[in-house]
Amino acid sequence: MADAAAKAAEPAQSRRVFLNHLDSYCGRHIGEYLSRCVVGASLESTEEEEAEDENKSAVEVSSMPRERVYQIVGTLSEPESTKPYFAEETYAVSSQEELLSHLLECDIVLYNITEDTNQIEEATWAASALHREIEHFTTPKLFILISTIMTWAQSKPPDPEDPEIPFTDEDFRKRKAHPNFVDHINAEKLILKLGKTNKRKFLTYIVASGHQYGAEEGVLHYFFKIGWLSETPAIPVFGDGNNFIPTIHVLDLAAVLQNIADHRPRSHYILAVDESMHTLQQLVKCISKNVGPGKTEKIPKANAFLIKELTQMHLDMLFVDLRMESMFLKEIFNIKWVAQAGLVENIEKIVKEYKKSRGILPLKVCVHGPPGAGKSTIAEELCKHYKLHCIKISDVISESIANLEKTVTSKELDSDSVGEEGEDDEEEGENVNAAQELLAEVKESMEQNAGQLEDQYVIRFVKDKLKSMPCRNQGYVLDGFPETYDQAKDLFNAENEDEEEEIRGKMPKFDKLIIPEFVISLTASDEFLINRIINLPEKMVAGTHYTQDRFLQSLNLFRESNTDDNTVLNYFDELEIHPQFIDVAKFEDPENRFILKEIIKEIGEPRNYGLTDEEKEILERKAAEESLVREAQEKAEREHREAKERAERMANWEEWNKHLEEVKRQEQELLEAQSIPLRNYLMKNVMPTLMRGIIECCKIRPDDPVDFLAEYLFKNSSGVE
Repeated sequence: MADAAAKAAEPAQSRRVFLNHLDSYCGRHIGEYLSRCVVGASLESTEEEEAEDENKSAVEVSSMPRERVYQIVGTLSEPESTKPYFAEETYAVSSQEELLSHLLECDIVLYNITEDTNQIEEATWAASALHREIEHFTTPKLFILISTIMTWAQSKPPDPEDPEIPFTDEDFRKRKAHPNFVDHINAEKLILKLGKTNKRKFLTYIVASGHQYGAEEGVLHYFFKIGWLSETPAIPVFGDGNNFIPTIHVLDLAAVLQNIADHRPRSHYILAVDESMHTLQQLVKCISKNVGPGKTEKIPKANAFLIKELTQMHLDMLFVDLRMESMFLKEIFNIKWVAQAGLVENIEKIVKEYKKSRGILPLKVCVHGPPGAGKSTIAEELCKHYKLHCIKISDVISESIANLEKTVTSKELDSDSVGEEGEDDEEEGENVNAAQELLAEVKESMEQNAGQLEDQYVIRFVKDKLKSMPCRNQGYVLDGFPETYDQAKDLFNAENEDEEEEIRGKMPKFDKLIIPEFVISLTASDEFLINRIINLPEKMVAGTHYTQDRFLQSLNLFRESNTDDNTVLNYFDELEIHPQFIDVAKFEDPENRFILKEIIKEIGEPRNYGLTDEEKEILERKAAEESLVREAQEKAEREHREAKERAERMANWEEWNKHLEEVKRQEQELLEAQSIPLRNYLMKNVMPTLMRGIIECCKIRPDDPVDFLAEYLFKNSSGVE
């Protein structure tokens, strides 16, 4: 501790930190955390540090001199990934010599082998290469290997007679690794050995990290995701779920690394685990209650291997059974914990982190407008586009009554498939009594109001629906409700009125958990709406409130409830949730494409996990089928067009040939007709003279018969003088 005090007295100098895979889950959060840390800050007392943090603004932290903080450099797991904002440099290393040159420029080298086993070989090489260069070091270097508690998975209990006694840092020499983590423990042993040669110039540390959670989640992400999606009635627990899983928040792990860099403790093997000792069953049950359906279901361990999202490493980590306690974190380090007590005790904070980091915050929309404006159609399309839950009053009432009846008539109480059954039974017993009373009141109300339900019960059912986990996770679209200012006030009213009133002053008190983020108000004239309903097909109108009498009654009621001075929109305006007005007549379109485009433009991008692998496969298959159909149609059209063109060419060819033959015949007749006078002339005037000339030529037999004949014709022609 004297060394630590001496270090605290020294002026803080910047330290260059190398960290592999800056774009991985663990690497990203460790790098970001260290980039904000002042060198030597953990040497101060936690109380002083917290007081300073409270007095610092975000601007002051961001403008902190770069020479006082850790400067982060490193590699990326995906070369095409963008450089993290907190990194000074990122390296696309092509050779070991190049990597070594970068490592030699750094004061601290961190290698994380908890996520990618391929990094084990690189980490051991890097430590060995640095060890060989000790004599050339200009400054001391620190090498920290971030390993995993899976290198303890097969260890025998410290006290066989008392299995509840946990492992501590001092037991590291007795640790036995899981068969699939032998390379990890070999890397730990080698790096510890390399750090013993020259401790003044080259120190090495091993940090055995518990399973990391927090932010977008690591190994536990599978449970968070299926809970958030709300697609299953229960979240699975593998086996009996009684195995203890050591954990640590990823930012607390980063704080441990900061403390090692600042303190340089004497112990070179450190367990990085929080103070919790939770079983898999407790962890999953907690996640289910706070982000999922609230129930868990035990399944055989063998079935876990069928889950695509879980790798062999994930399963090994989830099946581990270790009780661990880190003494050094308590006794030596100054850690400003994010979740010292563990995930279960800090679940609300963890869930908020998870949703924010993943960008899956709920999207809450209210669609308002007169009957016939297309509210239901647009609400359904918005739900389809954004994967939200459509809240229709009739459906909510039917579903709520059905659930009450099911609860009351159920003989065997539903309970979680995990422990604490007595507590669950007592809680559900109270729920049954409450359900019986509420169901009786609802039925009495409906009998007294000709089948209609009083507002107080409708609002209660809708509020319960909006507070249900699916609506809290994905969000909702309210279809035409609330209809009045009073209904809105009752529905969204905050339960803790005093606190809200202190915060918001004169602003109406509201429940931030369920208040809509966007309000869409569809507007149209009575004439337009009446014409639209009149032009609807009879089969669409039959059995709905669009019949002439009922529609006009509904329209008049809507207008009375939505005057300028008295409208539900005023409630949202007072909360500064200003409605988006859309004139339905302006965007007249049977499929509401233009209206949806305007609304989507206002709301923005979806806030969910996007398409699942199955949905992507379906879309790809559908696109492939459509492509094949389109190609077949194009081929058929092309063949039909070519056949038609060929037939047309043949017909044209035949017609042309007929035309040509006719022309030839006509020319022949014309030539023959024109040749008759010439023939007669030749027979009368030329042929007699020519015959005499030929006879004379035969008699005389001149040397040149042609010249003789020409001369003869010239002399004896009657036309030549």
